[in-house]
Amino acid sequence: MLNFLLWCILLFLCWPLALIALVLYPVVWILLLPFKIVGIAVGGVLELVWAVVTLPARVLQGSKR
Repeated sequence: MLNFLLWCILLFLCWPLALIALVLYPVVWILLLPFKIVGIAVGGVLELVWAVVTLPARVLQGSKR
């Protein structure tokens, strides 16, 4: 919603720039999509590594209760 309001303000102030932004936004989103996918994959791998590293500590804490 905030993006839409900012775009409306830009449309009011400088409509050619707003139209260029409207056209380029999907292109930029598609170009950045592979980086988002890689970021999700790297985040998942880092969470898996963190879970494996902290597993012994969690097992020992569970046996004390």
